[in-house]
Amino acid sequence: MTSENHATVKVDTSMVMSPTGSATQGSPVSPSTSKPMPELPDELVQAGWSKCWSKRENRPYWFNRFTNQSLWEMPVLGQHDVISDPLGLNAAPAEGTGDAGVGNGQRKRRLSEEAAQGGPNSFKRAKIEVGIPVAPTTPIVPISPITPGAKPWNSTTGTEDKPGQHSMPAPAPYRPSVIYWDLDIQTNAVIRERPPANHLPPHPEMELQRAQLTTKLRQHYQELCYQREGIEPPRESFNRWLLERKVLDKGPDPLLPSECDPIISPSMFREVMNDIPIRLSRIKYKEEARKLLFKYAEAAKKMIDSRNATPDSRKVVKWNAEDTMNWLRRDHSASKEDYMDRLEHLRKQCGPHVAAVAKDSVEGICTKIYHISAEYVRRIHQAHQTLLKDCNVSDPEAADVQDRLVYCYPIRLALPSPAQPRVELHFENDIACLRYKGEMVKVNRSYFTKLELLYRYSSIDDPRFEKFLSRVWCLIKRYLVMFGAGVNEGTGLQGALPVPVFEALNKQFGVTFECFASPLNSYFKQFCSAFPDTDGFFGSRGPFLDFSPASGSFEANPPFSEELMDAMVTHFENLLEKSSEPLSFIIFVPEWRDPLTPALHRMETSAFRRYQMSVPAFEHEYRSGSQHICKKEAMYYKAVHGTVVIFLQNAAGFAKWEPTPERIQELLAAYQVSRRALGSPGPSSAPTTTSPASAGGSGDKDSIAAKTAPERSASLDTSPTRQDNSSSSNPVEKTTPPSETASV
Repeated sequence: MTSENHATVKVDTSMVMSPTGSATQGSPVSPSTSKPMPELPDELVQAGWSKCWSKRENRPYWFNRFTNQSLWEMPVLGQHDVISDPLGLNAAPAEGTGDAGVGNGQRKRRLSEEAAQGGPNSFKRAKIEVGIPVAPTTPIVPISPITPGAKPWNSTTGTEDKPGQHSMPAPAPYRPSVIYWDLDIQTNAVIRERPPANHLPPHPEMELQRAQLTTKLRQHYQELCYQREGIEPPRESFNRWLLERKVLDKGPDPLLPSECDPIISPSMFREVMNDIPIRLSRIKYKEEARKLLFKYAEAAKKMIDSRNATPDSRKVVKWNAEDTMNWLRRDHSASKEDYMDRLEHLRKQCGPHVAAVAKDSVEGICTKIYHISAEYVRRIHQAHQTLLKDCNVSDPEAADVQDRLVYCYPIRLALPSPAQPRVELHFENDIACLRYKGEMVKVNRSYFTKLELLYRYSSIDDPRFEKFLSRVWCLIKRYLVMFGAGVNEGTGLQGALPVPVFEALNKQFGVTFECFASPLNSYFKQFCSAFPDTDGFFGSRGPFLDFSPASGSFEANPPFSEELMDAMVTHFENLLEKSSEPLSFIIFVPEWRDPLTPALHRMETSAFRRYQMSVPAFEHEYRSGSQHICKKEAMYYKAVHGTVVIFLQNAAGFAKWEPTPERIQELLAAYQVSRRALGSPGPSSAPTTTSPASAGGSGDKDSIAAKTAPERSASLDTSPTRQDNSSSSNPVEKTTPPSETASV
């Protein structure tokens, strides 16, 4: 650059970098002497240090590939740790520097004077320029900070530094053994430049209050179901209620709904009604079928007697229930199929009458939960505004946004973040534990490292990582609250594709972006997620239904909420119709055909559908939704239902990323590689593919809805239903591709 005052400045290309972005290792050669520089001690090499040559400064420097730290002087292992002592104030002077006997304060003052005069020890900060391509342009925002900020904790020892405390010699930085992401892939997603979002900045105090109120709301839901209908809440129906409501909600809270029309949730109403008068569970043996038939007849008769039913309804239900009980007393030789057929007949005869008398009560449950949620949102919002006012955080001036195309960038908040309270961090083996006011959240150490990297790439207001720990605590707490406190509850919302499948999507179809993900389960560093306020600091582009790309190649695996999937299809078709630039969406959804979901039907009949294929149940795996905390052996589980893969592309997208037979074969081979790598048992049947000419395919009636989707039919098969997911984390609960958080 010719002007130092230009808005953007160029990255120092003098630091020799490898194609993967890390400093070149080995023995760099000095241009002046053409002789290799001396090798580093083994201790420094093990700690990640390598010696490189700066062409601009014509001198060597030292680079750490684990911490991204660069030094002009050779590092001294165990005496200067960049994490705990970023300025080197407590470091012993290196031999031959002439600083022996000089105090830290004097040495610091001398180095400052040399830096001002351009002395030999001055450190010139690398400068960055966000490259501006011909088309589209890129917004002038620092996408990745230049130098790693000083973090207020020691990530190698797992303790926070305190004033005046000298850091103990630290081992080499933590290196995860297995990586489930690739953060080096750059995006090809292009959007219109947009202003900062008006969400309130996250704060641990507010997140703690939101968690407490959401837990109370779950308890209210459980009590209402038991008191009014005598049933337990359908499993994970509250989680699906949150997803369905956020599709419509216009309220200020990122999690709880408060401004929805209609007030009564179709999702919650449908699922509660399906469990009335009793929940129909899986049937394996004849005795279970006989017992279930008797319980249903008894519950239907009791319910019709205790409610305000019409005489005709009361007569029909009581007659059928008594006839069934008499049949059970007479016939003891019936088979399991006979019992199931009888139960199917009883449900058809009694079901409409039972639903009619329960309708008002169930609608009352939905209405009550919604109004309680709206009241909780009002409390949280008022308390949050008070906290910001106490911290002197005021509304900023309107941002100047140009009408231009830019490569997508993390969502920014208009309001500055208030001062953050202290969050304690320590490590227990491979688990990072963060505590605030006695509330602890945990994450695997490798995923904690991933969050550090995402924060470094995406956060622009905290170069010294002073707010990092509190923001990580808020992030993890938010998803824990959303999932629920039950064993394996909510993990179906975050299932992810295997790594080989992501690699194939990127290589064959140019996919660089996930439409439904979270900072915890994303493969790329660019993704959409449910919560812009907490996730934006870690790379989120915001909720997908608010994200309008003009071009790019995307992968979509939505949470298994029927209302959300239907809204997703509407958004896809609007984007494809408006854009003339290359635009492609590869969608992974469960193969639900009994009955057929509206979203799947619309995609199969869409004018933008270019290709479709089905991967059979039990023939492919997904990564667990609790991958950020589960053990390695529980990372993958078998998909218990078929998965439909549909390509929606406009004309330009089809020309650029056409699903040719060769590319499709590579994608299917990635599933095969995943199975072989995991040693998964079972037959190896080839996935079925469907060309644009033949859109259909027969569904598997006996499959389970992985992401705990609600049971929508009255089918009484002996196989699992869409709602019944008893073992949620591994083989039975979710089969959802990679980015599965409620991104709405």
